[in-house]
Amino acid sequence: MSEKPSVSDEEWAAFVEAAREQGLGTAEQDRALRKVRPAKPPRAPKRTGRPKREEPAGWRTGPAWQEMNGAAARRRRAKAVVGVALAIGLALVAVRPQLVTGLLPGSVTSALPSSWTDRPEDTTPLAAETARPTAAPDPVDPNRPTLEEPFRGSPALRWADGAAGIALPEAKATGWMSKDQVATALKRSRDFLVAANLDPAVLGGGKPVAALELIDPKQPDVREELERGLAEPTEKNDPTTLFSRFEPSEVHLVGTVVKTRGRMTVEKGKGRAADAVLVRTDYTFVYPLVRSRPGADEVARTIVRREVVFAFYPGGYAVTKGRLVLHDWNANAGNSFCDRTPDGFYHPAFREDLQAAPVPTVTGPPVDPYDRSKTLDDLPRGCGTVTRS
Repeated sequence: MSEKPSVSDEEWAAFVEAAREQGLGTAEQDRALRKVRPAKPPRAPKRTGRPKREEPAGWRTGPAWQEMNGAAARRRRAKAVVGVALAIGLALVAVRPQLVTGLLPGSVTSALPSSWTDRPEDTTPLAAETARPTAAPDPVDPNRPTLEEPFRGSPALRWADGAAGIALPEAKATGWMSKDQVATALKRSRDFLVAANLDPAVLGGGKPVAALELIDPKQPDVREELERGLAEPTEKNDPTTLFSRFEPSEVHLVGTVVKTRGRMTVEKGKGRAADAVLVRTDYTFVYPLVRSRPGADEVARTIVRREVVFAFYPGGYAVTKGRLVLHDWNANAGNSFCDRTPDGFYHPAFREDLQAAPVPTVTGPPVDPYDRSKTLDDLPRGCGTVTRS
């Protein structure tokens, strides 16, 4: 085995800074954050024999949630920015600057010890995630993916396929909900995640009809706003904050498998949602993609992590039975251009893209898109650098 190159901390820091200034390694690491904290829906008033005209206006169908408790529904957004991957290997191996100058995604193998390229990848499936990991996945041999092996060189190789990665926890009575009601809530939440992140028609650029139909129409403006974003995406209303979609004329999925990993938990609500039961979901989806032109064979991966919280209210609240209330959602994507006008799609970067045009300016520190040890709130905003794709 050849001796592993080394470099001092000072030299390495200088190299990273120079690489950033030259546009090398620029990745747009986005977090598309969106929070909707609906005001508490009203309970049906007790029957007191008052004339009908004296009943609170609109209670039977639920008044606009923005006006409840005299306050507007609070929404928190961050710029919808997503990442352009630079697999320069910063988190995998320390190398001398002269060995990586000019390298593009997937080209680090020449600078690695021979043991990296000789050993087979571990394909043993991982056990389901039941708690937040304490660290990022171990480094793996960063070989380039192929059409036959689209997850080669990725920690996702050991993750579950598609919906199988959205395993439901054991249902237990929580808050106002019985065990059976919690089981139903978990299943509906899973149905939404599958429809929003794994439906082949949606991934191929289609409208997420099934996911939209699951959203409670009484939640003020949410579905309408999502519909507007799908029709006319804007920086403030980009549907990729909640749905995974790719422009079919540009790229398409390699094969039929999307790798999935994450977990789902249930808890009693707090504050304005004190009477609700919350289902918290946190999943990462890895999409292998290839150009849609004939003969294209370079595979790029886009990694999308979403935290979505669903709220379930008891009877007497202005909600629709069988539908979902989106309490909160937050997303982060690695390997999608950050300098394009939002159009409702992710745009993965390929090596040829980085050769042909400048990459966006780095505004954040390096991030490992496979690292699930932190919450999305803990990650930096803006156009950052992803250490692998």
